[in-house]
Amino acid sequence: MDRSVPKFTTLGCRLNAYETEAMKELSAAAGVEDAVVVNTCAVTAEAVRKARQEIRKLRRANPGARLIVTGCAAQTDPDSFAAMDEVDLVIGNTEKMQPGTWAAMAAGPDFIGATEKVRVDDIMSVTETAGHLIDGFGRHRAYVQVQNGCDHRCTFCIIPFGRGNSRSVPAGVVVEQIRRLVGRGFNEVVLTGVDLTSWGADLPGGPRLGDLVMRILRLVPDLPRLRISSIDSIEADENLMQAIATEPRLMPHLHLSLQAGDDMILKRMKRRHLRDDAIRFCEEALTLRPDMTFGADIIAGFPTETEAMFENSMKLVAQCDLTWLHVFPYSPRPDTPAARMPQVDGKTIRDRAARLRAAGAAQVKRHLSAQVGRTHEVLLEHPRMGRTEQFAEVAFDSDQPEGAIITAAITGADGDRLMARRV
Repeated sequence: MDRSVPKFTTLGCRLNAYETEAMKELSAAAGVEDAVVVNTCAVTAEAVRKARQEIRKLRRANPGARLIVTGCAAQTDPDSFAAMDEVDLVIGNTEKMQPGTWAAMAAGPDFIGATEKVRVDDIMSVTETAGHLIDGFGRHRAYVQVQNGCDHRCTFCIIPFGRGNSRSVPAGVVVEQIRRLVGRGFNEVVLTGVDLTSWGADLPGGPRLGDLVMRILRLVPDLPRLRISSIDSIEADENLMQAIATEPRLMPHLHLSLQAGDDMILKRMKRRHLRDDAIRFCEEALTLRPDMTFGADIIAGFPTETEAMFENSMKLVAQCDLTWLHVFPYSPRPDTPAARMPQVDGKTIRDRAARLRAAGAAQVKRHLSAQVGRTHEVLLEHPRMGRTEQFAEVAFDSDQPEGAIITAAITGADGDRLMARRV
């Protein structure tokens, strides 16, 4: 192992990946050596199990390194990770983003486990989030954190207790970071957060996400492509809809936090929308932007879900014209209200998740087939692979300039990707 470079493993969401990049810079600036850092996820019980599995594997592979665990699973259940023999230190989601944490680690081995194996503060006491400046991932697409935390309390979700209450990065900080990234050659920026559509509620004047999007596009005219990550469609504001309708640099792809398609299940989840709200939003977005595509998170087998209730989720895939599905087989998280509700048996959950995934695969095939014969502006992630405006993967048979946006004619579809040639 290179003593000068800590090893990082990221589990979970894009925000975690973003924060790992920030931690790499913080640890390098502090001079941390001989460390393995696991940035964990707590979204499901399975995610926590995988985190423990990864920790054990990394300890076997790096017997002499200091093993540090952070992220949402560490924040919500630090003592259980501290009890693992493989772990030297557990730090919280706030602590991992503080330069002082990494400076103390670099000071010497006495910091690790000598007096305090768990360094996790109360995340609910955090009232601000910093706009950590990183140079992005790879050479093509950069992710910018504009928000953290969540004020909502869905009955299945433990993430607010890992991330804290909602807090926003000021618009000026966001704009300056995007200018910096564009200056470094990035052609696409993705706005990320835990509850992105809550951005601005804690800032003076209460701006909305649409205000931020319009401001970015106005003040960073050299940014070719802006993308929004997962949103709560019920909170989409007027300016966001206007941007969808009028701003070609805002990519026509939205990932929606839908979770279910049955009204009773949505109420038991404590969601803030009903199925008709989701359908109405998708219809409006498609009217404003006919080339819009949707992804969605859907949970299979939520407690009390009957077959008829599940069928409503299946129908929603077609009714909302969903293309990219993220299907989550329900798993109970301790200390959440849903864990105390009557549970669906595991086999039924797995079967329903498989049916949802099959419906999603059919939607992807339909979408890709419809692109054959069309041209797209493709952002190259690798010399022979890129993404369309709607985030479909495109393969080329010859090398293209990585990071560039090129015009491509779609010649076919192969599995879950498009085939193309440069025009």
